[in-house]
Amino acid sequence: MFAAALWLCVGGLFAASPAQAAQVAQVESAEQAATGGCTGRLATTLPFAAGEVRVYKSRTQVCALTVARAPGERRKMAVSVQGRGGAPIRDIGRFTRYAGPVTVGAIGRCVYVKGSVGAESAESGWILC
Repeated sequence: MFAAALWLCVGGLFAASPAQAAQVAQVESAEQAATGGCTGRLATTLPFAAGEVRVYKSRTQVCALTVARAPGERRKMAVSVQGRGGAPIRDIGRFTRYAGPVTVGAIGRCVYVKGSVGAESAESGWILC
């Protein structure tokens, strides 16, 4: 019984308070918003007049999103990622801030990334080989 009581007390010392848990959630949410939901490190950026395509690489995946230079009214935006030998994964629509994220498995293969905002666009060619 004493051991169980001690276990509960020690467990209480290491448990996060609700305020700490909320702070951690805010930080995680801010990090996810900064990356548009992509995980991994920023591998490359493809700038163009109306925005940029951000490409993130983790150990097993490549993730991309197109970000408008000036967020505002809804306009046609697109992003696609294609692993060599596979079909492109796309997100196309009318967005205010960004299109994507789109993710493909990329263990040991190159990827081709494209993005656009309105009539402006950028593409990578085969990268991250």
